[in-house]
Amino acid sequence: MNPQMKMSLRRWQRKPYVTYGLIVVTIFMFFLQTISGGSENPLVLVQFGAKVNQLIIFGEWWRLITPVFLHIGFEHILFNGVLIYFLGIQVEDIFGHWRYFLLYMLSALAGNAASFAFNQSISAGASTALFGLFGATLALPKLFPNNYSIKEMSKRFMALIIINLLFGIFSSGIDMAGHIGGIAGGYLLTYALSAPNAWVSGLKVQGKYAAIYIIALIVLLVIGWQTTSSLYF
Repeated sequence: MNPQMKMSLRRWQRKPYVTYGLIVVTIFMFFLQTISGGSENPLVLVQFGAKVNQLIIFGEWWRLITPVFLHIGFEHILFNGVLIYFLGIQVEDIFGHWRYFLLYMLSALAGNAASFAFNQSISAGASTALFGLFGATLALPKLFPNNYSIKEMSKRFMALIIINLLFGIFSSGIDMAGHIGGIAGGYLLTYALSAPNAWVSGLKVQGKYAAIYIIALIVLLVIGWQTTSSLYF
């Protein structure tokens, strides 16, 4: 393979096609919601996989994942879509494609598990995963302590994290449990998944944070199960 072909291959490999794919799937699901009765219609949300605690304890555990692809209203998907694009591109470039995909999905799982534990309302949205990416930006400077650009990225997103958390505290209808669960999950997963050429790496470090993530996830699911069961049975 000649140098020009190698350079083209590297450029292709660095393209954030996982981020693009997540945006396409999210928009497609919003289109299906809209033509099926409206993205703000509770029946449509339930039909397409929103987080509903009662249904989760009846065995529909996939509702801990599917809400990440659903949105409630045009403003909701517009705001989250913009964040997926601008934040996702940067995080995917650092983590690589498969690590980034796992970070996104497992952060969503952590956020929805926290919502299951502490929020009885129906919920949906990519915010659980997005806050996981926010959590990753907080941990990345420790993985790359000598990388100035990563430190600056972390500082920029720190302000956005604080603004979003404050907005959630003073706004009704915001799933704060999902947001906090997502950001904590993303922080832990950053160490568990690590990243190419990270200074802090190794199976011992990764295993420790993976174990903390799994234990926290189990605890949240148990709390959610007991809380929901006590309310409805």
